[in-house]
Amino acid sequence: MTRQNFFDRSQDVISVSSLNRMARDLLEAGIPPVWIGGEISNLTLAASGHAYFSLKDGGAQVRCVMFRHKVSALPFRPREGMQVELRGQVTLYEARGDFQINVGEMRSAGLGRLFEAFERLKAKLQAEGLFDNGRKRELPAHPAAIGIVTSPAAAALRDVVSTLRRRMPGIPLILYPAQVQGEGSAQQIAKAIQTAGERREVEVLIVCRGGGSIEDLWSFNEEVVARAVAACPIPTVSGVGHETDFTICDFVADRRAPTPTAAAELVSPNREHLAMQLEQTRRGLERALSRLLMDKTQQLDFLGRRLLHPGAKLQARRERLAALSQGLRRRVDAAFEQGRWRLQLAGSRMARHQPDFGALSQSLRQRQDRLQRARDRLLDNRRQQLAQLSATLTALNPEAVLARGYAIVQKRDGKAVKHPSELLNHEKVTLRLAEGSTEARIEHPQGAQPELPF
Repeated sequence: MTRQNFFDRSQDVISVSSLNRMARDLLEAGIPPVWIGGEISNLTLAASGHAYFSLKDGGAQVRCVMFRHKVSALPFRPREGMQVELRGQVTLYEARGDFQINVGEMRSAGLGRLFEAFERLKAKLQAEGLFDNGRKRELPAHPAAIGIVTSPAAAALRDVVSTLRRRMPGIPLILYPAQVQGEGSAQQIAKAIQTAGERREVEVLIVCRGGGSIEDLWSFNEEVVARAVAACPIPTVSGVGHETDFTICDFVADRRAPTPTAAAELVSPNREHLAMQLEQTRRGLERALSRLLMDKTQQLDFLGRRLLHPGAKLQARRERLAALSQGLRRRVDAAFEQGRWRLQLAGSRMARHQPDFGALSQSLRQRQDRLQRARDRLLDNRRQQLAQLSATLTALNPEAVLARGYAIVQKRDGKAVKHPSELLNHEKVTLRLAEGSTEARIEHPQGAQPELPF
């Protein structure tokens, strides 16, 4: 049922639950979450972890509830009579019809300006890239010296020193003293960080102090400290306050530790852990060496069993040679006996199939006579063919023509002339005779050159 319908139908009867639900919806829709300041009273911290209290001023009060997950995120513990500023949703608890505020955030009164300054500086430095993981440096695993920026009177210094002495007492510690709270402390912290960076006496730097309120830790939220940490050439660890405390210095530093003690643990190797690793390595090497010795011993025993005395090896070779010789003799005898048996078998077969040498000799003489007569006929035919070819070659030989008084006319290129038209007037030619050659010059009748045939 909408609001307009409800007022238009004023004669309708609704339940109390419906009325309270409508009132709750109207409150939540009509009043956005707002910041409200006042004093905590009638505070009850339930076993469930929820906080129930009233927020009052000089003229009025309002009931409030803050659920467990919101209470556990607070950097302080709410107390009776504490002046606070809270932000929440105005609503109505339907079961009892109580007007109340569902609190989402709470801070000590007067800290609003500090939170706003914190967020402004955080956004500015983040936009400049001072929080980027890409610029964060790795901490040295085994630093030669460790620097500490804090107050000489701070309890955090004692915690850091005792932790470092317990974990690795051989690492030198250098203190860069600075006031960590109060007026001018931010400048002192920045100067101490700058001094450590200029001297380069240490390989890692701890910037720390113990827990406290946001006002107590504010020096580490100053821009001058953030700039000094960002410009420091030495890897820096921020260990400021308790685990729930966050400062600008934490975001800019290469590593953030939840407490000063945790910062000391981050920068120093654990002597006991290293000793345990060393012992484990020693035991591993001892086991590996023991296995190697056992393997080599077994290998030596195996080789020892295979190793024989030279005399024993020679005796074994003699026995082997005698056995081979005896075997060879048996094989030779067997082969000889088999060959003799085969020869006897072949002789008996030959005796049964012995040819008639007289008839074969007569047949061979007849074949020789026929072959000789055929050879003589073939030679006579080849002589006649040779005589015919020789006569033909003699008749066709140009030398024979030249011997009868003829000559061959050749031009300069050696080509024989077949027609007078091939010759130019006064052209020199060669006359080839039966015996040698001579030069001649062409003279056409009346000095005229005949026309060349087409």
